[in-house]
Amino acid sequence: MPPAKQKTVEKQDPLQQKLRIRISAYDHKVIDASSKQIIDTVLRYGCEAVGPVPLPTEIKKYTVNRSSFVHKDAREQYEMRVHKRIIDILNPNPKVIEALTSLNLPAGVDVEIKM
Repeated sequence: MPPAKQKTVEKQDPLQQKLRIRISAYDHKVIDASSKQIIDTVLRYGCEAVGPVPLPTEIKKYTVNRSSFVHKDAREQYEMRVHKRIIDILNPNPKVIEALTSLNLPAGVDVEIKM
């Protein structure tokens, strides 16, 4: 029997910190502009960034009757699309964190930051 193949697993340094930024918005153009602005800010301060990684688009669909009573077959369908991105910042320094908190992003962009 041939020897079993060993998987190489990259182990992260326990001292290495990672800042994870999760961005969500209804408009894909706004979220792409915001993620570019965040990446430019991170690179300007000399840190390493991974991303933006696109997550699956969350689609919420709603069906509404057009009339109030008799016309059951006449319906309208609406949908809301929520686009999401993840950006990881490796070994962030305090200047980067301060610059990200003071960053002015467009309206309609939701930002979550986790250490």
